[in-house]
Amino acid sequence: MGGDAEGWRIDDLARAADLTVDTIRYYRREGLLPAPERCGRTNRYGPEHLERLQRIKDLQSRRFSLAAIRALLTEDRRELVGGIFGGGGDRDYTLAELLERSGIDADIAEGLRAAGVLRDPAEFGRDAYDGDDLELLRALAELRDLGLSTVVIIELGRIYAQGIEATQRQVVDLFSSGGALDWEPSELQAFQEAAASHASDLFSVTRRIVDYTHHRTIQRLTLGAMERGTVAVPDDAD
Repeated sequence: MGGDAEGWRIDDLARAADLTVDTIRYYRREGLLPAPERCGRTNRYGPEHLERLQRIKDLQSRRFSLAAIRALLTEDRRELVGGIFGGGGDRDYTLAELLERSGIDADIAEGLRAAGVLRDPAEFGRDAYDGDDLELLRALAELRDLGLSTVVIIELGRIYAQGIEATQRQVVDLFSSGGALDWEPSELQAFQEAAASHASDLFSVTRRIVDYTHHRTIQRLTLGAMERGTVAVPDDAD
């Protein structure tokens, strides 16, 4: 890249990052890129600016919105990209495309949106729906094909959405502020630093805890309902 020991001009930086000068100036206005150093009459950029632009391009390739990119750019949040905010596949979808590919009717989708199940992509930092949203609707289409009515499908989604929302708020509170535990300040700081540096692994492990707890809870409650005679069991059941 062109330039001298005092740094690079904006056009040198643009060539190295394979971006236009206008794009770099736009990122600066949006607070995504640190201000350059002033050297005489010109602004000079350094390696840290190029690295930041490369990270922005990577996050954009993962379909994050600019607001989400701004929040994820700090060093201690890198692990979150591959953990909590990972997945989704490599395709973007409009709502119409989701309906067409999943076979879900528009009235079911609207009910799911109203129930807080199918959320606006902007709420989780995306510019469009992705493969995870498609898989959700395909799963619900299978429930419909199994004979569940639209009312039951939407109610099932609402129950899960509200229950998981309440649970995950407590989880986020635990990791962000210590939750209901009585922490010494140094202990809380050490916990948060460790959690931030291992966010991707933590997400994978906690998903296994969620799957286990969900499975065992369903087993326990269903057995209890069967013993009380409030759940019908098919005559040919093993």
